[in-house]
Amino acid sequence: MTKVFIQTYGCQMNVADSDEMFTHLAARGAEYTDQLDEADIVLVNTCTVRDHAEHRAVSFLGRLAAWKKERPHRVIIFAGCAAERLGAEIQKKYPFLDILSGAKDIEHFSDRLDASGLFAAPGRAGEAPAPGLTGYVTIMRGCDFACSYCIVPSVRGPVKCLPAENILKEAAQKAAAGAKEIMLLGQTVNAYRDGQTSFADLLNRVSEVPGVERVRFTSPHPIYFTPAFLEAVKNNPKIARNVHLPVQSGSTKVLQEMKRGYTREIFLDKVRALKACGFTISTDIIVGFPTETEEDFRQTLSLVDEAEFFAAYCFKYSPRRGTPAAQMKLLDKKVLEERLDILLNRVRGLSDAAYQTQVGTVKEVLLESENKGRSSENFWVKTHKSYPVGSIVRTEIEKADGTLLFARD
Repeated sequence: MTKVFIQTYGCQMNVADSDEMFTHLAARGAEYTDQLDEADIVLVNTCTVRDHAEHRAVSFLGRLAAWKKERPHRVIIFAGCAAERLGAEIQKKYPFLDILSGAKDIEHFSDRLDASGLFAAPGRAGEAPAPGLTGYVTIMRGCDFACSYCIVPSVRGPVKCLPAENILKEAAQKAAAGAKEIMLLGQTVNAYRDGQTSFADLLNRVSEVPGVERVRFTSPHPIYFTPAFLEAVKNNPKIARNVHLPVQSGSTKVLQEMKRGYTREIFLDKVRALKACGFTISTDIIVGFPTETEEDFRQTLSLVDEAEFFAAYCFKYSPRRGTPAAQMKLLDKKVLEERLDILLNRVRGLSDAAYQTQVGTVKEVLLESENKGRSSENFWVKTHKSYPVGSIVRTEIEKADGTLLFARD
């Protein structure tokens, strides 16, 4: 039996894309393996949001030269966002690469396999790995925004929403295979619409799929959180009360130069509305965008204080070739590092503080091991007793220790 090893870089959408590409390989008789040495095929699914992620994927590809030399019939597939951006350049540099399939080609991946002449026609499917407790389901591809620093629209293309019925079918398949939680994925996931089906409608419909205990989503855009969305979901406890909502900067001036489509005040209004519905919120922040002044940076620090995020992932600005911001003059490296250090010190402890506020509350915990799991708000909770993996346990929180809650069960 042909065996496939999958190396995925980047976001959860890439994880879902890897799963989708694997189904086409499985249809041609391949089975999954987590051992590179025993694989006949390697699928490298790449990311290019930051230079570091792309470099890691390309470095891994380079190391596969020796792997293929051992058994020349082995097949290497280089796919995803970095494959889209680099194109023929990567195949020319690494001639042992067999199949190149960019992110925009995900729906034509099967055709790529057929065109290569390396695979037989689809037949008996090989065995796929179990999805685990969380099943990732892509609901839309691409992005219609044009953030000045972001490469995603050029490598993934414009927004295309997938049919709601297809999404529900995939969610049902994941649930039947053991997933208790469904994660809906899209670049601006809450902008989803399929005919009369809005994003809120889809959340509610997925939550009704037999076997689904909880529904999450990522990554949303602030402007698509509307009062109608909040009204639609507030009475559905299966929709997780946790969201990752990138802000990128606390300065309206910088946000406008980033072309984010909202102001500082609009973002904070969304945060307040979400928190009023019980949501915890994490975020992404870029430090040192080329036009960022000391005052702009101070505004980012004050927004962090005001928003009281559940967690914040902070990054130094990384120019991406082909984006408008890449033409701007970079800030001094020392300034970047100093600002990042200040911000990291400011956000350090956000999770600890958020966990402390949960003592005395009652949580429904989806257990990912016999005595540890996550609440709807994405807090990690440890129980005294052991329960079957995948159980939902309703329990009062007795204490918090760092980023772990302890139940009173």
